[in-house]
Amino acid sequence: MGIRGEFLKLLKEDEEFRYTVLGYLGIADVLKRLDSIAEEQKELRKEQGRIWKEIEKTWEEIRKFREEQTKIWKEIERLREEQAKVWEEMRSLRGEQIKILEEMRSLRGEQIKILEEMRLLRLDFSRMDVRLGRVERTLEKLTLDIEDEGRSVVRHRLREMGVNVELGRLQLPDLEVDIYGVSDDLCVVGETSVRAGVGVLDELYSKLHILEERYPAYLRPRRLLLVYCSLAMPELVERARRESVWVVRATEDITQPPSLLA
Repeated sequence: MGIRGEFLKLLKEDEEFRYTVLGYLGIADVLKRLDSIAEEQKELRKEQGRIWKEIEKTWEEIRKFREEQTKIWKEIERLREEQAKVWEEMRSLRGEQIKILEEMRSLRGEQIKILEEMRLLRLDFSRMDVRLGRVERTLEKLTLDIEDEGRSVVRHRLREMGVNVELGRLQLPDLEVDIYGVSDDLCVVGETSVRAGVGVLDELYSKLHILEERYPAYLRPRRLLLVYCSLAMPELVERARRESVWVVRATEDITQPPSLLA
């Protein structure tokens, strides 16, 4: 093999021999440094691997953060939409409120008008009460006057016919008769009215029925039924003639007295 072959073989197979040779050649330090650098590179690669893992974790966190941020922005957008709706509803409510206030002002104006009309109505009612009071007093006076007049005229007419009877007003707990009087077996029962219609005749019969039912002692076998009035309606006159009721006024007999006075 020769020396050269042996030397190359030792360099290839014997590491210590190789380093010894390299040391003699000044390369040992370089190799050691290269080995150190290689070791450092290995550590750097490990560190770089850890850094990349950290970077990946960071990017994952960033991705998650962005997803959360996206969700937050979507929520913010939704809230903005809701807020826009709320503002729109508030504007609508404001419009409704303005309408309500306008209607309230209008109603207030109507209320003031109604109160004024009510005040005027009260004044009218007050005036009407005064007028009605006057009318009632006038009617009361007329009623009293027509009753007194009726009793006086009928008394006088009966005396002319030879019947002397004292006439007055019969007042019982549940009955009032305008003209009433008795003489022997005759009793006079009459009603008075300024303007007499058939209703006055019905009222006369009703009072006669009450006397028959509840107060028969005030009646006599012969009964003179009469109506004294200032104005007699045609229906009253026609019916009174058929039923032998004496209708009389101050100036004349409207119907003839019944035959029982003959």
